[in-house]
Amino acid sequence: MKNSKKGRLKRRFSKILNSRLFKPFKKLWDIFLNRMKKSIRFELVVVFGVCFIIALIAFGIGNSLFSGKVTESHMEYDQSVNNINYRAGDLVRSINSSKLSSSETDKLKAIIKNNFSNRSDDKVIITDLDGNVIVKSDNASETKIDIYTMLKNSIESNNIRKNNFEGKRVDGVYPIDLKDTKAYVITSAVPTAQLIEHTYIRQNSLLALLVAVASFIISFIIITNNQMKYIQEISKGLKEISTGDLSYRIPKKSEDELGTLAGNINFMAQEIQIKIENERKAEKTKNELITNVSHDLRTPLTSVMGYLGLVKDGKYSDEKEMKEYLSIAFNKAERLKILIDDLFEYTKLTNANVNIELKKVNLNEFLEQLIEELRPYYEESELTLKVFLPEEKVYVNVDTNKMLRVFENLFTNAIKYSRKPSDVKINLERFTETAVFSISNIGESLSKEKLSMIFERFYRADEARNSSVSGSGLGLAITKNIVELHGGKVWANCEEELITFYVQFPLLKENSYEN
Repeated sequence: MKNSKKGRLKRRFSKILNSRLFKPFKKLWDIFLNRMKKSIRFELVVVFGVCFIIALIAFGIGNSLFSGKVTESHMEYDQSVNNINYRAGDLVRSINSSKLSSSETDKLKAIIKNNFSNRSDDKVIITDLDGNVIVKSDNASETKIDIYTMLKNSIESNNIRKNNFEGKRVDGVYPIDLKDTKAYVITSAVPTAQLIEHTYIRQNSLLALLVAVASFIISFIIITNNQMKYIQEISKGLKEISTGDLSYRIPKKSEDELGTLAGNINFMAQEIQIKIENERKAEKTKNELITNVSHDLRTPLTSVMGYLGLVKDGKYSDEKEMKEYLSIAFNKAERLKILIDDLFEYTKLTNANVNIELKKVNLNEFLEQLIEELRPYYEESELTLKVFLPEEKVYVNVDTNKMLRVFENLFTNAIKYSRKPSDVKINLERFTETAVFSISNIGESLSKEKLSMIFERFYRADEARNSSVSGSGLGLAITKNIVELHGGKVWANCEEELITFYVQFPLLKENSYEN
């Protein structure tokens, strides 16, 4: 029951989130998350914002924790002074409204008693304009008043700050109208003090600020902890790579700048590793090349020197034997020249700066001409050529001199290694974007391992250095390099005793359907 209720709430919440109203917010949220993943700068700005908010909250909490109520008390005379002035004003209004004459002293005293004389030290005196006392309260002993002095005291008492009235009297001089004359009402009273308490909250902002700063630093360390660990991991990986462990790879844990940095370091390590492996391979190749060349040069050269030495020393029975020795030496020298020429050609082709002169060539005509030139050699070797060329013209972009070398190598190989007598099949097929040439002959069956190495230099020489079949062992290696320079592909296949070599060329696109 609970699970079904949770499921309904979840579906309802999901429906609300996917509603049209929330779609803009969801889109903005997705953009925000994407920026967070891909930009460490944006992430740092967000982290600073979050830490700042946490610091503000901590500052508020700190202010609450470290604040306290403080109560201060002081004496105030405000209310008492205001009361004296109010009573004096009320007295003046009462006398003016009573319309009494100066001779009605009893009535005036009654008004004074009712309106002002609340305390024993309150004094009220009514004088004429010259300061002669007309009526006075019971506690007043003056008979004549200096009006100027009283006015001065009244002004001074008004200028005294209300909280400084301790022990001082509040004097006031007010003009009144009696029925028969004009007069002054002089009031004098001592204000009473009132104890006033003020309560306020005292905040310790310094401690709250320290709490806020500490909260900012701690939250920043916690939030950026994973990133800091990742930076340390990248640093450790870079150190491992710098010590020579080029197989070490830094895991890519993010899509931001740190992830890009890790990927670039891995790419750099991989490229350096490949470069070093290629250099090692090149060094190994060079050493093997020197070894093979030394062997293959030494063998015919030793024979040449041996037979020429016999002729030089006159170690022959007759002229016929001498000519035989010279013929053998010439044949060995010729084989030596072929090896040197092939080696020179292979070295040129493996050079990164090798140039090829591409021309538009009709491959059908090119092959027909070459086959007719080589047909006598095949017939002499008891081999029957079976040629299958398409009627439509096949145009390719090739360097004719170099491509001639490719086909000569393949045709001569078929002559050398075919079982006699037998058939040699030559075929050319055209596809949508490529043309494929193949030549098949019956010979010794080759294993997959041997087929994979057949285009390696000196492969034949390595397998059978004393073979009666002549050759440098570089022919197929040269063939492979030339084909690859043209953007093509060469490979071999063996089914029982039928060996087939394939050469694939890219067609010349603009003329691929020309007849």
